[in-house]
Amino acid sequence: MPNLSKSQPGFLRQVHEPTKKFLEEWLDAPAHIHHIAHRMANPPLERPQTRREFQHLLHSLSIPERTTVIQEKFGYGVSTAHNGDRLVITWEAHTEYYSYQVWHIPHDSSQLLEFGPITFPDYVFPFSPLGIAVNALDIIITPNAQVTPQALKLRMPGPQLHGGQVFGDEISVVANFSPDEYGRERYYVCAASRDVLQAKLTNLIDTLVAIENYTHLILLPYQAFSTAVDQVHHFEQRHLYQRNVITNQLETATSETLQKWLTVLTQDFMKVSRLAESMRYKLSAAVPYERIIERNVKTLQEQALPSCRLISDYIHHKTTGVADGYQQLLKRIDALEKDFEGTISVIRTKVDLLLQDQNLALQDQNLKLLASVDKTTKSQAILQHTVEGLSVIVIAYYLSGLGSYVFKALHEAGILDSYSFASGVFVPVSLIMSSGLVFIGRKILNTRLFQEH
Repeated sequence: MPNLSKSQPGFLRQVHEPTKKFLEEWLDAPAHIHHIAHRMANPPLERPQTRREFQHLLHSLSIPERTTVIQEKFGYGVSTAHNGDRLVITWEAHTEYYSYQVWHIPHDSSQLLEFGPITFPDYVFPFSPLGIAVNALDIIITPNAQVTPQALKLRMPGPQLHGGQVFGDEISVVANFSPDEYGRERYYVCAASRDVLQAKLTNLIDTLVAIENYTHLILLPYQAFSTAVDQVHHFEQRHLYQRNVITNQLETATSETLQKWLTVLTQDFMKVSRLAESMRYKLSAAVPYERIIERNVKTLQEQALPSCRLISDYIHHKTTGVADGYQQLLKRIDALEKDFEGTISVIRTKVDLLLQDQNLALQDQNLKLLASVDKTTKSQAILQHTVEGLSVIVIAYYLSGLGSYVFKALHEAGILDSYSFASGVFVPVSLIMSSGLVFIGRKILNTRLFQEH
């Protein structure tokens, strides 16, 4: 068998190492817990910031480094007061949110814990955490106690208590699901013995806060979802009207009308695309969140308590169908985008056909123009040759006239016997001379035109 590389054993240890190693050693009951969860707008950027925020929290509360553990996505710190009370603060970063838990574990196990502010000596949470508040819980854990709904009603105000016996009927959990004056929902956890609670304490709290966190996360975009439903309905009706108009007028539509349609449809398509991207970002995690909720609800193995509705009933009432509704909206938006793309494609095809017709008409016009130019050019060439012929005759005529004057003068001077004969002989000579002059002039003009171009 080949040896594992140096990185592989570390990776295997990281996979199998408990995330909250050694934390259970510090946790105990009775305890008073504040749990808060905040959603990160940009998890890759803000997750390291929350880690630094947690380090600042530990420093502000003077928690010693020897009782501090900080990992990449989990950390905790423990402080012990002069009276023996213990303060345990945990931080945990998840895919979309991060959370803090503050545990106050009194040294006196008989101390009566009350909902509200943590009573650990000199404890104050020093800042407002980063991100959007998703969830806030106030949890009291009491061993060696029994649930009395009538007494709890006074400590947990709200229209209805929800609760049940969990983890094999050994532990009782009651919740009011109504934020108190501090904005926290209240949970009361009790068991017949401390040993029962101690064995399942971490698992119980993790399960309860996971149900609460993911229930709030799945409901967080519900308002945006409701608004988007109205917007999608508006665009569906608008596009239906647009398609009816386009279908009836497409055959006779002019290029200006087609351009107007394209402009309006493209603007609507961009609005729908922006809506689609926003909703996909906000709603895409709903299905896995719903599965996480369902898995944790099953983990509780909840059984009914007298005078209380089941916690699982409340959770199912809040979340059932929400993820399906989100997915149906995303499908409607996808279908609407495809409808816009199809309509725009039809109009562009019509524009292409119009351009082809215009190009063919322009091509025919150009051919006719070329034929006309060719005819004109031929006529100009014939006219040019005619003019050149006439020019030769005119020049020859003037040369002959000038020659006759010269020959007549020579005759009167006694040099020539007959000037008429000489004039007749000079006529063909003048024709040759005039032809030469026209040829030389045409060559000079062509040379100058060529040099100019």
